[in-house]
Amino acid sequence: MRLGKLLLPVSVAALCLTSLPGARADNGEKLFVERCAMCHGADAKGSGPLAHKSNPPTPDLTTPAFRKRLADYPGVIVSSVILRPNGDLIPKTLKENGYRVPPHAWTVKDFRDLNDYMNGLIHKAR
Repeated sequence: MRLGKLLLPVSVAALCLTSLPGARADNGEKLFVERCAMCHGADAKGSGPLAHKSNPPTPDLTTPAFRKRLADYPGVIVSSVILRPNGDLIPKTLKENGYRVPPHAWTVKDFRDLNDYMNGLIHKAR
């Protein structure tokens, strides 16, 4: 119980942290390029080099349906994919194709930055 009392203030503080917009965009872009673009492509349209090497193939994130999901559940889509990949699909696809993605200690800021970057990227693709 004592740990729970400590985590709540830390969690609230983490959620309230803000950074410069440019820094957020840079971090979000870096995370997307390093961890997502090999499948989703730099344009998020499912055009990366591994897009058709997974089963099912990598989805196009610029579709109206995905944009709606991202808007309806801000941050949830990004964090759920990162924290609980689709079974073993993502790690298996990367491993089978020789991609090594180093471990990353995700922070709330990282999730927000990646979500913000993806929103910008996806809305530019209209």
